[in-house]
Amino acid sequence: MNAEGLEKTRRAGKIAAQCREWARGAIKPGVRLRDILETIEDTIRKEGAAPAFPAQTSRNECAAHYCSSPDDETVYQEGDVVKVDMGVHIDGWIADTACTVDLSGKPENQALIQASADALSAAIGLVEPGRPVSEIGAAVERTITKAGFEPVRNLTGHGLDQWKVHCAPQIPNYGERGGGKLAEGMVIAIEPFSCTGRGFIHEAGRAEVFMLVRPPRKAKGIDKDVLRAMQEWRGLPIARRYFSDLPTDAVEDTISKLARQGVLVRYPPLVEKEGVLVAQTEHTLYLGPDGVEIITA
Repeated sequence: MNAEGLEKTRRAGKIAAQCREWARGAIKPGVRLRDILETIEDTIRKEGAAPAFPAQTSRNECAAHYCSSPDDETVYQEGDVVKVDMGVHIDGWIADTACTVDLSGKPENQALIQASADALSAAIGLVEPGRPVSEIGAAVERTITKAGFEPVRNLTGHGLDQWKVHCAPQIPNYGERGGGKLAEGMVIAIEPFSCTGRGFIHEAGRAEVFMLVRPPRKAKGIDKDVLRAMQEWRGLPIARRYFSDLPTDAVEDTISKLARQGVLVRYPPLVEKEGVLVAQTEHTLYLGPDGVEIITA
Protein backbone atom coordinates (compact mmCIF):
# COMPACT_ATOMS: atom_id res chain seq x y z
CA MET A 1 0.00 0.00 0.00
CA ASN A 2 1.66 3.19 -1.19
CA ALA A 3 0.62 6.69 -0.13
CA GLU A 4 -1.45 7.31 -3.25
CA GLY A 5 -3.27 4.00 -2.94
CA LEU A 6 -4.00 4.62 0.73
CA GLU A 7 -5.43 8.08 0.05
CA LYS A 8 -7.68 6.69 -2.69
CA THR A 9 -8.78 3.85 -0.42
CA ARG A 10 -9.69 6.39 2.25
CA ARG A 11 -11.70 8.46 -0.23
CA ALA A 12 -13.48 5.31 -1.42
CA GLY A 13 -14.24 4.45 2.21
CA LYS A 14 -15.86 7.81 2.86
CA ILE A 15 -18.08 7.44 -0.19
CA ALA A 16 -19.00 3.87 0.79
CA ALA A 17 -19.92 4.97 4.31
CA GLN A 18 -22.03 7.84 2.94
CA CYS A 19 -23.94 5.42 0.68
CA ARG A 20 -24.37 2.87 3.47
CA GLU A 21 -25.88 5.39 5.84
CA TRP A 22 -28.15 6.76 3.12
CA ALA A 23 -29.40 3.23 2.39
CA ARG A 24 -29.92 2.54 6.10
CA GLY A 25 -32.44 5.39 6.19
CA ALA A 26 -33.95 4.88 2.73
CA ILE A 27 -34.85 1.18 2.97
CA LYS A 28 -38.55 1.05 3.83
CA PRO A 29 -41.48 -1.27 3.10
CA GLY A 30 -42.74 -0.62 -0.44
CA VAL A 31 -39.44 0.79 -1.74
CA ARG A 32 -38.15 -0.99 -4.83
CA LEU A 33 -34.87 -2.87 -4.30
CA ARG A 34 -33.51 -1.78 -7.67
CA ASP A 35 -34.02 1.89 -6.80
CA ILE A 36 -31.84 1.53 -3.70
CA LEU A 37 -29.07 -0.23 -5.62
CA GLU A 38 -29.11 2.11 -8.60
CA THR A 39 -29.13 5.19 -6.34
CA ILE A 40 -26.12 3.86 -4.46
CA GLU A 41 -24.23 3.31 -7.70
CA ASP A 42 -25.28 6.67 -9.14
CA THR A 43 -24.06 8.38 -5.96
CA ILE A 44 -20.73 6.57 -6.15
CA ARG A 45 -20.24 7.81 -9.71
CA LYS A 46 -21.29 11.37 -8.86
CA GLU A 47 -18.64 11.41 -6.13
CA GLY A 48 -15.95 10.64 -8.71
CA ALA A 49 -15.55 6.94 -7.96
CA ALA A 50 -17.01 3.71 -9.37
CA PRO A 51 -18.65 0.58 -7.93
CA ALA A 52 -16.07 -2.02 -6.95
CA PHE A 53 -18.82 -4.60 -7.35
CA PRO A 54 -22.55 -4.37 -8.02
CA ALA A 55 -24.47 -3.04 -5.02
CA GLN A 56 -26.53 -5.87 -3.51
CA THR A 57 -29.46 -6.14 -1.14
CA SER A 58 -30.32 -9.54 0.28
CA ARG A 59 -33.37 -10.21 2.44
CA ASN A 60 -34.21 -12.68 5.20
CA GLU A 61 -32.69 -16.14 4.46
CA CYS A 62 -30.73 -14.73 1.51
CA ALA A 63 -27.35 -13.85 3.00
CA ALA A 64 -25.60 -12.29 0.00
CA HIS A 65 -25.39 -11.74 -3.76
CA TYR A 66 -28.98 -10.71 -4.44
CA CYS A 67 -28.54 -8.13 -7.17
CA SER A 68 -31.49 -6.65 -9.04
CA SER A 69 -31.89 -7.44 -12.72
CA PRO A 70 -32.52 -4.55 -15.14
CA ASP A 71 -36.30 -5.04 -14.80
CA ASP A 72 -36.57 -6.19 -11.16
CA GLU A 73 -39.75 -4.80 -9.59
CA THR A 74 -39.32 -6.45 -6.16
CA VAL A 75 -40.09 -4.20 -3.19
CA TYR A 76 -39.12 -4.47 0.46
CA GLN A 77 -41.79 -5.97 2.68
CA GLU A 78 -42.72 -5.17 6.25
CA GLY A 79 -40.99 -7.78 8.40
CA ASP A 80 -37.91 -8.10 6.17
CA VAL A 81 -34.39 -8.32 7.56
CA VAL A 82 -32.45 -6.50 4.84
CA LYS A 83 -28.73 -6.60 4.09
CA VAL A 84 -27.20 -3.93 1.85
CA ASP A 85 -23.62 -4.48 0.68
CA MET A 86 -21.59 -2.08 -1.46
CA GLY A 87 -18.06 -1.51 -2.68
CA VAL A 88 -16.39 1.62 -4.01
CA HIS A 89 -13.14 1.96 -5.91
CA ILE A 90 -10.97 4.82 -7.11
CA ASP A 91 -8.44 3.66 -9.70
CA GLY A 92 -8.89 0.13 -8.39
CA TRP A 93 -8.36 0.96 -4.70
CA ILE A 94 -11.35 -0.54 -2.91
CA ALA A 95 -13.48 -0.05 0.19
CA ASP A 96 -16.22 -2.55 1.08
CA THR A 97 -18.99 -2.12 3.66
CA ALA A 98 -22.41 -3.49 4.63
CA CYS A 99 -25.17 -3.11 7.17
CA THR A 100 -28.51 -4.71 8.03
CA VAL A 101 -31.85 -2.94 8.36
CA ASP A 102 -34.77 -4.39 10.32
CA LEU A 103 -38.22 -3.76 8.86
CA SER A 104 -40.00 -5.89 11.45
CA GLY A 105 -39.53 -3.99 14.69
CA LYS A 106 -39.23 -7.35 16.48
CA PRO A 107 -36.78 -7.35 19.40
CA GLU A 108 -35.43 -10.76 18.40
CA ASN A 109 -34.55 -9.52 14.91
CA GLN A 110 -32.89 -6.43 16.31
CA ALA A 111 -30.89 -8.73 18.62
CA LEU A 112 -29.77 -10.75 15.59
CA ILE A 113 -28.49 -7.61 13.89
CA GLN A 114 -26.81 -6.44 17.07
CA ALA A 115 -25.02 -9.79 17.38
CA SER A 116 -23.45 -9.26 13.95
CA ALA A 117 -22.45 -5.69 14.82
CA ASP A 118 -21.02 -6.75 18.20
CA ALA A 119 -19.06 -9.53 16.52
CA LEU A 120 -17.52 -6.99 14.13
CA SER A 121 -16.54 -4.78 17.07
CA ALA A 122 -14.98 -7.76 18.86
CA ALA A 123 -13.06 -8.69 15.73
CA ILE A 124 -11.79 -5.16 15.16
CA GLY A 125 -10.55 -5.10 18.75
CA LEU A 126 -8.19 -7.97 17.95
CA VAL A 127 -6.84 -6.68 14.64
CA GLU A 128 -3.08 -6.12 14.72
CA PRO A 129 -0.07 -7.29 12.72
CA GLY A 130 0.82 -10.86 13.58
CA ARG A 131 -2.67 -11.78 14.77
CA PRO A 132 -3.80 -15.22 13.50
CA VAL A 133 -7.02 -14.87 11.53
CA SER A 134 -8.32 -17.93 13.40
CA GLU A 135 -8.41 -15.86 16.59
CA ILE A 136 -10.52 -13.22 14.86
CA GLY A 137 -12.91 -15.92 13.65
CA ALA A 138 -13.12 -17.36 17.16
CA ALA A 139 -14.07 -13.94 18.55
CA VAL A 140 -16.81 -13.57 15.91
CA GLU A 141 -18.17 -17.04 16.70
CA ARG A 142 -17.99 -16.51 20.46
CA THR A 143 -19.85 -13.19 20.29
CA ILE A 144 -22.62 -14.46 18.03
CA THR A 145 -23.23 -17.73 19.85
CA LYS A 146 -23.26 -15.95 23.22
CA ALA A 147 -26.15 -13.86 21.86
CA GLY A 148 -28.06 -17.05 21.00
CA PHE A 149 -27.39 -17.20 17.24
CA GLU A 150 -25.00 -18.92 14.85
CA PRO A 151 -22.34 -17.44 12.55
CA VAL A 152 -22.54 -18.28 8.86
CA ARG A 153 -19.50 -20.51 8.59
CA ASN A 154 -19.06 -20.69 4.84
CA LEU A 155 -18.92 -16.94 4.28
CA THR A 156 -15.74 -15.06 5.15
CA GLY A 157 -14.12 -11.68 5.30
CA HIS A 158 -11.20 -11.10 2.97
CA GLY A 159 -8.24 -9.05 1.92
CA LEU A 160 -8.54 -6.18 -0.56
CA ASP A 161 -5.97 -5.09 -3.12
CA GLN A 162 -5.89 -2.90 -6.19
CA TRP A 163 -8.49 -4.26 -8.65
CA LYS A 164 -9.09 -7.26 -6.36
CA VAL A 165 -12.21 -7.44 -4.19
CA HIS A 166 -11.21 -10.79 -2.69
CA CYS A 167 -7.64 -11.80 -1.94
CA ALA A 168 -5.68 -13.27 0.98
CA PRO A 169 -6.19 -13.43 3.86
CA GLN A 170 -9.62 -14.96 4.37
CA ILE A 171 -11.14 -13.83 7.68
CA PRO A 172 -13.35 -16.67 8.99
CA ASN A 173 -16.53 -16.21 10.98
CA TYR A 174 -15.69 -19.07 13.32
CA GLY A 175 -12.61 -20.41 15.08
CA GLU A 176 -11.16 -22.66 12.39
CA ARG A 177 -7.53 -23.72 12.54
CA GLY A 178 -4.87 -22.25 10.29
CA GLY A 179 -5.45 -19.47 7.81
CA GLY A 180 -2.36 -17.37 8.35
CA LYS A 181 -1.77 -14.08 10.13
CA LEU A 182 -2.44 -10.41 9.57
CA ALA A 183 0.43 -8.18 8.50
CA GLU A 184 1.14 -4.46 8.56
CA GLY A 185 0.03 -2.72 5.36
CA MET A 186 -2.91 -5.03 4.70
CA VAL A 187 -6.38 -3.75 3.82
CA ILE A 188 -9.03 -6.23 4.97
CA ALA A 189 -12.81 -6.46 5.11
CA ILE A 190 -14.33 -8.18 8.14
CA GLU A 191 -18.00 -9.14 7.73
CA PRO A 192 -19.65 -11.25 10.43
CA PHE A 193 -22.92 -12.91 9.41
CA SER A 194 -25.23 -13.99 12.23
CA CYS A 195 -28.26 -16.19 11.64
CA THR A 196 -31.13 -18.05 13.26
CA GLY A 197 -30.27 -21.31 11.48
CA ARG A 198 -27.32 -23.70 11.40
CA GLY A 199 -25.05 -21.23 9.65
CA PHE A 200 -24.46 -22.74 6.21
CA ILE A 201 -25.46 -21.12 2.93
CA HIS A 202 -25.84 -22.52 -0.59
CA GLU A 203 -26.34 -21.10 -4.08
CA ALA A 204 -29.93 -20.65 -5.26
CA GLY A 205 -31.57 -18.68 -8.05
CA ARG A 206 -30.41 -16.84 -11.13
CA ALA A 207 -27.06 -15.10 -11.04
CA GLU A 208 -27.03 -11.36 -11.69
CA VAL A 209 -23.41 -10.89 -10.63
CA PHE A 210 -20.52 -12.04 -12.84
CA MET A 211 -16.77 -11.69 -13.05
CA LEU A 212 -14.56 -11.96 -16.13
CA VAL A 213 -11.52 -13.81 -14.78
CA ARG A 214 -9.38 -14.05 -17.93
CA PRO A 215 -9.49 -13.15 -21.64
CA PRO A 216 -11.76 -15.39 -23.70
CA ARG A 217 -10.96 -17.40 -26.78
CA LYS A 218 -12.42 -16.08 -30.01
CA ALA A 219 -15.80 -17.69 -30.59
CA LYS A 220 -18.89 -17.09 -32.66
CA GLY A 221 -21.62 -15.30 -30.72
CA ILE A 222 -19.35 -13.28 -28.44
CA ASP A 223 -20.45 -9.75 -29.16
CA LYS A 224 -17.48 -7.39 -29.43
CA ASP A 225 -19.29 -4.42 -27.88
CA VAL A 226 -20.53 -6.47 -24.92
CA LEU A 227 -17.10 -8.01 -24.36
CA ARG A 228 -15.43 -4.59 -24.56
CA ALA A 229 -17.88 -3.21 -22.00
CA MET A 230 -17.16 -6.11 -19.66
CA GLN A 231 -13.40 -5.77 -20.04
CA GLU A 232 -13.57 -2.11 -19.03
CA TRP A 233 -14.21 -3.34 -15.45
CA ARG A 234 -10.69 -4.86 -15.36
CA GLY A 235 -11.75 -8.07 -13.65
CA LEU A 236 -14.02 -6.49 -11.03
CA PRO A 237 -17.48 -8.06 -10.53
CA ILE A 238 -20.21 -6.75 -12.84
CA ALA A 239 -24.01 -6.95 -13.08
CA ARG A 240 -26.36 -7.67 -15.97
CA ARG A 241 -27.99 -4.27 -15.40
CA TYR A 242 -24.69 -2.56 -16.25
CA PHE A 243 -25.29 -3.47 -19.90
CA SER A 244 -28.96 -2.52 -20.30
CA ASP A 245 -28.02 -0.05 -23.07
CA LEU A 246 -26.76 -2.96 -25.21
CA PRO A 247 -28.97 -5.46 -27.10
CA THR A 248 -30.37 -8.01 -24.64
CA ASP A 249 -29.78 -10.99 -26.94
CA ALA A 250 -26.16 -10.00 -27.45
CA VAL A 251 -25.61 -9.64 -23.70
CA GLU A 252 -27.21 -13.01 -22.90
CA ASP A 253 -25.42 -14.87 -25.68
CA THR A 254 -22.09 -13.41 -24.64
CA ILE A 255 -22.63 -14.25 -20.97
CA SER A 256 -23.54 -17.85 -21.86
CA LYS A 257 -20.58 -18.38 -24.19
CA LEU A 258 -18.06 -16.81 -21.82
CA ALA A 259 -19.39 -18.95 -18.97
CA ARG A 260 -19.07 -22.10 -21.09
CA GLN A 261 -15.46 -21.17 -21.81
CA GLY A 262 -14.88 -20.89 -18.07
CA VAL A 263 -13.67 -17.30 -18.30
CA LEU A 264 -16.82 -15.75 -16.76
CA VAL A 265 -17.79 -16.80 -13.23
CA ARG A 266 -21.43 -16.55 -12.13
CA TYR A 267 -22.35 -15.60 -8.54
CA PRO A 268 -25.94 -16.66 -7.73
CA PRO A 269 -27.68 -15.57 -4.51
CA LEU A 270 -26.41 -17.30 -1.36
CA VAL A 271 -29.18 -18.51 0.93
CA GLU A 272 -29.75 -20.33 4.21
CA LYS A 273 -32.82 -22.53 4.67
CA GLU A 274 -36.23 -20.95 4.12
CA GLY A 275 -37.42 -19.19 7.26
CA VAL A 276 -33.92 -18.50 8.58
CA LEU A 277 -32.93 -14.86 9.09
CA VAL A 278 -29.40 -13.62 8.35
CA ALA A 279 -27.75 -10.34 9.38
CA GLN A 280 -24.45 -8.85 8.17
CA THR A 281 -22.21 -5.99 9.30
CA GLU A 282 -18.98 -5.07 7.51
CA HIS A 283 -16.12 -2.59 7.65
CA THR A 284 -12.90 -2.19 5.69
CA LEU A 285 -9.77 -1.77 7.82
CA TYR A 286 -6.22 -0.64 7.14
CA LEU A 287 -3.43 -2.09 9.29
CA GLY A 288 -1.15 0.92 9.35
CA PRO A 289 2.14 1.56 11.18
CA ASP A 290 0.28 3.66 13.76
CA GLY A 291 -2.54 1.18 14.40
CA VAL A 292 -5.81 0.06 12.85
CA GLU A 293 -7.83 2.52 10.78
CA ILE A 294 -11.52 1.85 10.06
CA ILE A 295 -11.70 3.01 6.46
CA THR A 296 -15.52 2.82 6.21
CA ALA A 297 -16.41 4.32 9.61
